[in-house]
Amino acid sequence: MPYQVARDFVGYGDAPPDPQWPGDAKVAVNFVMNYEEGSEPSVQDGEGYTESGLTEALGGGQVKSGRDLAAEGMFEYGSRVGFWRLMRLFAERGLPLTVFGCGLALERNPLAAAAIRDAGHDVCSHGWRWVKHFELPEAEEREHIARAVTSLERTVGHRPDGWYCRYGPSVNTRRLVVEHGGFLYDSDYYGEELPFWVTVEGKAHLVVPYSLTNNDGKYAGWMGTGEQWFSYIRDAFDMLWEDGAKGRPKMMSVGLHMRLIGHPARAMGLKRLLDHIAARRGVWVARRGEIARHWIATHPYPGRGLNE
Repeated sequence: MPYQVARDFVGYGDAPPDPQWPGDAKVAVNFVMNYEEGSEPSVQDGEGYTESGLTEALGGGQVKSGRDLAAEGMFEYGSRVGFWRLMRLFAERGLPLTVFGCGLALERNPLAAAAIRDAGHDVCSHGWRWVKHFELPEAEEREHIARAVTSLERTVGHRPDGWYCRYGPSVNTRRLVVEHGGFLYDSDYYGEELPFWVTVEGKAHLVVPYSLTNNDGKYAGWMGTGEQWFSYIRDAFDMLWEDGAKGRPKMMSVGLHMRLIGHPARAMGLKRLLDHIAARRGVWVARRGEIARHWIATHPYPGRGLNE
């Protein structure tokens, strides 16, 4: 029977597995830098409009036709300036990152691609373009997945460990990712705090969930200052650490965007968060691929997906 996306309101219930994080860590933390700048919808790439998502243009672009040069500059800030600030913050602390990389975006900044490769950060494919996968015909989505993998192999020197759509997946995405092969996991899911297995047309497939809640996208909505963001994400971390101390260790994803948190005042909030986490014992700050490999080794595929 062809794979179909099914909703699951039960999950692990009140008996989640012990992830057995390395070092008996109480929480695993994964920082994700979304590298999108240069792959977004644009006039130059044929969409006929300028994308303004997750920029200072909170109400959408002000230009009704043609190019919005202000919004373009906000995207360019991310790759020209914000990227390097984030890379320095993590390098200074010896902390790993996962890069959700759009293929075309990294092609347009070889210096950034080389820096990601040289720093040893792992890469999860964020698609070929920053487009709505749920609107793509199946054949076109299949082509986008293949182009993304080929592109990242060329720019960062290795194929991506995982897959994560921008905007959201289609009902075909997970099946097409498994069909393409070679991925450890996908992260197109927001309803869990631990990895879990699914069965896709008879094949084992791992889902490592992501979060839009623990994310700097809040700056494009109701949040204003670096201190507010730090306080908010710190509280999420502290709660998860306490859960782990009580015998229920979980995973925490923190999503970052260079054109948002790469600005100086906001980056101070990230700096405070990194130092807060580094000061707490019993924390595994890990690449997403490391989390996937740990789960595969510690909780191998049970022969069926969760609640199947």
